[in-house]
Amino acid sequence: MPADTSPTSTPTRSVADQGRADLEGLPTEPGVKKKDPIVVASDVRRTFGGLTAVDVEHVEIQRGVITALIGPNGAGKTTFFNLLTGFDQPDSGSWSFNGTSLKGKSAYRVARLGMVRTFQLTKVLSKLTVLENMRLGATSQRGEKFWAGALPFLWKSQEQEITERARELLGRFKLDAKEQDFAGSLSGGQRKLLEMARALMVGPELVMLDEPMAGVNPALKQSLLTHVKSLREEGMSVLFVEHDMDMVRDISDWVIVMAQGKVIAEGPPRSIMTDQRVIDAYLGAHHDTDISELEQVVEAEHGKDHSA
Repeated sequence: MPADTSPTSTPTRSVADQGRADLEGLPTEPGVKKKDPIVVASDVRRTFGGLTAVDVEHVEIQRGVITALIGPNGAGKTTFFNLLTGFDQPDSGSWSFNGTSLKGKSAYRVARLGMVRTFQLTKVLSKLTVLENMRLGATSQRGEKFWAGALPFLWKSQEQEITERARELLGRFKLDAKEQDFAGSLSGGQRKLLEMARALMVGPELVMLDEPMAGVNPALKQSLLTHVKSLREEGMSVLFVEHDMDMVRDISDWVIVMAQGKVIAEGPPRSIMTDQRVIDAYLGAHHDTDISELEQVVEAEHGKDHSA
């Protein structure tokens, strides 16, 4: 019997594995070019009166990985989130998602492209049920059109599909028992879960989370961490702002550091924790410190920020 001479197939890497491999060996410097970026921003600047909130020369977000965006209070992290996602417009610069320019695009158009976000302070409609909040997350609903509203045969089947998708996600996030409760009755951590679940209704490629651990009790923190990691394993890219350094070290593949509106450092979590530029940004130049002291300062700032 002749030997099998057919070529041996090479196992296909997952998006997450490929993304992590693409980060290996990259120089740890601000604005480093990525092999397969999902977001690219250049010369993005936003001022408020005489204050420059964001002045990003160049930054790229690698596809398929979890990227943390950290920095002291007032570093411009949330403002940068707002600029990328269409909730605010910069004074100048260019930024793109999957090669498509986002300049001038409103937030809902950005979301339809597959780039969604959550907020530091959760945005749920408290007088609607949990299930109704989920349904609102779906895009391109036929029944939204004025002329179609009176013609149920045009949208009934889609409405059913949306409801099924919403219930599937509520089950995944352990909120299915709450679907008929008003969203306003949920705890802070449950609202975070609802907001994340609702963001997935559009089938996004990039999920952006603004301080997902803020105000979450310890019992729900591990659940949130697990959900964030599962997004990566499902092929989505994640960019999150966070002060919880344990979370940054635990789940992020890459860390970007902002201070005074600029990107000052990039790299893997462990190298960032010992980067002198990062230590100086948090503690001031020429300050001798170690990782634990840096973490204490970050957590103290985080607590001060949320008690204000």
